[in-house]
Amino acid sequence: QVQLVESGGGLVQAGDSLRLSCVASASGRTVSNYAVGWFRQAPGKEREFVAAIRWDADSTHYSDSVKGRFAISRDVAKNTVNLQMNSLKPEDTAVYYCAAVRTLLTAPVDAAEYDYWGQGTQVTVSS
Repeated sequence: QVQLVESGGGLVQAGDSLRLSCVASASGRTVSNYAVGWFRQAPGKEREFVAAIRWDADSTHYSDSVKGRFAISRDVAKNTVNLQMNSLKPEDTAVYYCAAVRTLLTAPVDAAEYDYWGQGTQVTVSS
């Protein structure tokens, strides 16, 4: 079992930046061979893919809506995956979730392929 805890959400103005963190823990198991993805869900909308990173950080993926503004990274030693969000827009407002799946392949972009989820952190961007 892998536990994920997100942090770093908050209320900011358009154009500001936020850094979300996702800390993973697993009793007696290394977390380094897990791909991690970030997803978000706005009120009344379906959960959508934001970014993902392979277990070894060798590859990353971004949705078109955040490409060039968001950056995903991971610190294996700290079992942490970060999502740096720059040039935030009101349409980025949502609950952001990190998710993990044990795989050595490319990190999936489909939420259904992830086995573990955090509780989410709220990001609100005012105009």
